Amino acid sequence: MQKAVLITGCSSGIGLESARELKRQGFRVLAACRKPDDVARMASEGFTGILLDLDDAQSVIRAAAEVIALTDNRLYGIFNNAGYGVYGPLDTISREQLEQQFSSNFFGTHQLTMLLLPAMLPHDEGRIVMTSSVMGLISTPGRGAYAASKYALEAWSDALRMELRHTGIKVSLIEPGPIRTRFTDNVNQTQSDKPVENPGIAARFTLGPEAVVAKVRHAFESNNPKLRYPVTLVTWAVTFLKRLLPTRMMDKILHG
Repeated sequence: MQKAVLITGCSSGIGLESARELKRQGFRVLAACRKPDDVARMASEGFTGILLDLDDAQSVIRAAAEVIALTDNRLYGIFNNAGYGVYGPLDTISREQLEQQFSSNFFGTHQLTMLLLPAMLPHDEGRIVMTSSVMGLISTPGRGAYAASKYALEAWSDALRMELRHTGIKVSLIEPGPIRTRFTDNVNQTQSDKPVENPGIAARFTLGPEAVVAKVRHAFESNNPKLRYPVTLVTWAVTFLKRLLPTRMMDKILHG
């Protein structure tokens, strides 16, 4: 029986390439996008297109109901990949902007996953995979809002993994460093005259989305998926240094 997987944020980048790869591996991919044109484009590629705006609670409810109906209440996996960034010093970010950052990157993910779990739990198997970030491990000036949403996703995922430990559902986090996608182009900068940018050296360590896709494939196909998948040398280095160095030293490194 073909296993069904829902992937959010499929219009480009990690989501799109992961959808193509899992389809090649034999999964039935339900590809969720925020814009109707992207949903139609995914359908033209042979995916089951789903309209989903994680910032809209009613859209999440409708999408979850559609997924359950399309899969006849048997969903194997969820790849919670959709999200975006609000960049800028914290004193330039309003409550409304912070709420929207969490709504798209965290609250919508929670709502969608909880609505879909009943289509997974009875079958005693499955995968729930999240796109986190190196910013779920550290925070830097100008990225506090985005990092906070990813820190929350990390903590939530840890709790979910332990709560599902007696089921056949495995929970994994993908933690990319700099990846070539449209993410940076879509960042909401609160100071257009002083945009938050990656340091020039980051380009040396930037990888294509295929580096993430390899981890996503392992998370969905392995009998023993990893709890966390660091991607790029930057994430590996941060993971190591955070364990090794005192916080004040990490502050000096991250502040540049």
